[in-house]
Amino acid sequence: MHAITPFAPKNILLMPNAAVPKASLLADRISACLKTHAVEHNVFFYDYENPTQLPHIEGHDLIIVIGGDGTLLRAGHFCAPLDIPLLGVQAGRLSFLVELNEIDLERNLERLLSADYRLERRMMLQAEFLENGDVIQRWDVINEALISRGRDARPIEVRVDLNEGYMMSYIADGLIVATATGSTAYALAAGGPILPPELRNMLVLPIAPHLSIDRAVVLAEGAVVNLRAISDFEVVLSVDGTTPISIGPENSIRVTANKKSLLMARFGEPNYFYRDLAGILQRNPILEMESND
Repeated sequence: MHAITPFAPKNILLMPNAAVPKASLLADRISACLKTHAVEHNVFFYDYENPTQLPHIEGHDLIIVIGGDGTLLRAGHFCAPLDIPLLGVQAGRLSFLVELNEIDLERNLERLLSADYRLERRMMLQAEFLENGDVIQRWDVINEALISRGRDARPIEVRVDLNEGYMMSYIADGLIVATATGSTAYALAAGGPILPPELRNMLVLPIAPHLSIDRAVVLAEGAVVNLRAISDFEVVLSVDGTTPISIGPENSIRVTANKKSLLMARFGEPNYFYRDLAGILQRNPILEMESND
C-alpha cells in the first residue's frame, strides 16, 4: 500500500469516554492546547457502553479518542467509512492501539498540528450474515468476527470454506477470523500468533479446539472465507465485541477484505509496535492498575 501524506488538521473532534473521569480531564488539556493554536474543534462525550446519541463526525478531518483500546475500537467504526484518521490518547487500561498518554501530551499535539507524524493504514475486514444465500446484515471489522457457542457449555462444529472450496472443520468453543490489528485482542488470548499491524492478512483461529487442528491459519488479503456452524445448541456471532446474534442452520458468515481501511495517526518510529509489545507483554497492565487501587 502506498504511504499516506500527513497533514495539519484544521477541524478536530475530541471524543472522550464519558464513563472515564480521567478522559474528561485530558479532554480539557487537549482543548486548551488547540485553543492556543486557534484550531477549530468540538468535544463530544460519548457513552461507549450505553450509546444513546451518536457523534456527528462529518466535516472533521481528525478524531482524537480519549480512553482505552475498547474506546478507540468503537470510534474506529465511525471514522473508517469516511476515511477520517484517528488518534488515541490513553485514559484506560490497555494500550495496544492508543498512541499517546498524558506524558508530553501537549508536545505531541504540537507535532500533530505541524504534520509531524505518520498515518498508518490498518486493514479491516467485512463480515456478511447470510440467510439461505442472501445477505441480511453487513459489518465493518477492525479486530475480529467471532462464531462461538452460546449459553450451553458444549463445543460446536464450524465448517470453513475458502474461496468456494472446503478448507477444514473445527470442533471447538468457537472460531475467530481476525485482522492483524485483532491479533493482539481476543486472538492473542486464544493462543494465536501476533501479526505486525501493517500486514494485510486474515487470521483464522479456533478457540479451545477438541480433537481438531489447533493451529492458526494466516490467509492472504484476497481470501474469501465462508463459515457455517453445525450444532444442536445455540451458536452466536459477534463482531468486534458487539452484542451477539443467533446463528441458525440456514445462516452462514462470509468474511472478506474490506475496501476501507482504518487510518491511525502515529508518532513513534516504524518499529514502535515491537517495542510497545515487549513492554505490554512483560506485565499485565490491568492487574498492575488494580493493585494500585
